[in-house]
Amino acid sequence: MPASDLVNLSGLMDDAKCFALVRQHRWPEGICCPGCNSPSVIRDGCDDTQPHRQRYRCKACASRFDDLTGTVLAGHHQPLRVWVLCFYFMGLNLSNRQIAGELGLAASDVQAMTEQPRGGLVAKAPEVELQGEVEPDARASSGIDEVYVVAGHKGQPAEVAKRGGLDGVASWQARRDAARWRRTSCPSSA
Repeated sequence: MPASDLVNLSGLMDDAKCFALVRQHRWPEGICCPGCNSPSVIRDGCDDTQPHRQRYRCKACASRFDDLTGTVLAGHHQPLRVWVLCFYFMGLNLSNRQIAGELGLAASDVQAMTEQPRGGLVAKAPEVELQGEVEPDARASSGIDEVYVVAGHKGQPAEVAKRGGLDGVASWQARRDAARWRRTSCPSSA
């Protein structure tokens, strides 16, 4: 990470600096409307509950928005400085319980705060494209290295049988006994 991307965490402990950081990262080329992407935007006062949260009005489409509109931070009750610290702790790979302890919040609040950003990261992950030739493992005699069985058919013996389950309806005790018999009656090749 370049030194210019590093953030002085102690300097972000006031809301004015946190909102300035959001504006800087969200709109590096200048503020534009999230609805129509027009750069023709004018300031339209500040938020009533958060005085450093700037409101804007788009001249092109007449929509109103603020610094957090359309972000994962919009519509939440935690102050922006708490969100910044939460993201910092997420970057350190702390668990939700550890983050809750550091921020003095309930674990359920931290869970709600981290779910959406983590989900957004997963949603923006590029789709994997496989290319090239697939070669079987040299150890595999049949050309197939491994076989995966899909689990999750609890209470549906017909589905288990369809997927290659042992007898389809055999009880777990019968399957266990059959596995023991195979283990003890077949001579080891070692």
